[in-house]
Amino acid sequence: MSPPPAASGVRPSSVVKLGGSILTRKRAVEALRPKILARLAAEIAEAADRPLILLHGAGSFGHPGARRFGLAVAPDGRPGRVRGAAIVGTEVRRLHLAVLRALVAAGANPVSVPMATHVLQREGRPVHLDLTPFTTVLDRGAIPVAFGDVVPDDRWGFSILSADTLAVALATELHPQRVLFVSDVPGVLEAGPPGPPRIYPELSETVLERLTPGAGGVDVTGGIVGKVEAMRKIAAAGVDAGLISGLSDGRLTRALRGERVYGSWWSAGAH
Repeated sequence: MSPPPAASGVRPSSVVKLGGSILTRKRAVEALRPKILARLAAEIAEAADRPLILLHGAGSFGHPGARRFGLAVAPDGRPGRVRGAAIVGTEVRRLHLAVLRALVAAGANPVSVPMATHVLQREGRPVHLDLTPFTTVLDRGAIPVAFGDVVPDDRWGFSILSADTLAVALATELHPQRVLFVSDVPGVLEAGPPGPPRIYPELSETVLERLTPGAGGVDVTGGIVGKVEAMRKIAAAGVDAGLISGLSDGRLTRALRGERVYGSWWSAGAH
């Protein structure tokens, strides 16, 4: 799927994926959560002495349009797929610019790595994914920042590359110590009676089989099941994967410094 990355003297300590659910209000349209974004940017900047790669989802800046134009599925005859790719690509870049600005304001040094020019998909799956831009930016002491995007597809014209898929590729090729998925929930929630939410602290194949897709908001990239499947692939590649809340002050910073914070974890090599 991916050519070997260029030789790099810097191995990322962490890959962080900020979910669209924590950055935006997913039931609205292009609704940013600026205070949360600013705090998460500050937490990332606080831990920037350790090399990291940052990814983010599209949330309400991309998912509604992707569904409207059918960009996550095979063409079904509806018109406007190319037009939809242009519109959704523009929408997600508005969110991307907001993320970059927040990081700069917090004192971090982000460098945008837009994947649309570095990936080719076939029927919604990557067949060529060049990770060299990530290692190049890391070698120069900055933070590579990429996002879920609309990318060329040699069968469908255009399709969606999710940031979760990109996280799996980065874990497989660059072998960070951990991959952190930052969400608006404290972890992978157990189904149960009303009351305080309970999470699965340890993820496994058994837990994955119990999960059903969530009903909250619009998500064209697989929801919680797709997230946990991505974490399974990351763990199989020998990298710890955690799903943690971005609503708790300081939790991301502690996780970036190596602490196993409260959340749901799929440990490297676990089944």
